[in-house]
Amino acid sequence: MTEALGSTATPESGRPEDEVAVKKRRGGKRGKRGPLGRMALFYRQVVAELRKVVWPTRGQLSTYTSVVIVFVVIVIGLVTVIDYGFSNAVKYVFG
Repeated sequence: MTEALGSTATPESGRPEDEVAVKKRRGGKRGKRGPLGRMALFYRQVVAELRKVVWPTRGQLSTYTSVVIVFVVIVIGLVTVIDYGFSNAVKYVFG
């Protein structure tokens, strides 16, 4: 007899299920490497990702740095004023 379409006996790849399970358990190339091999692979992947980064020019970097410093100074001033106000309010309320 012929099997019905969509049967669960064999996956779409045409191989029996136990063969597919054995293939999945092996772990590929990463499973065969020791700890030093995995660390070397990680290092190579990090270097490859860093090469993809678009680094800012010197002008852009100085502009970004200036903006951050100005923003931090403004926030420091704001927090100082709020802190001074709260401290005076506490002194007024509690003597």
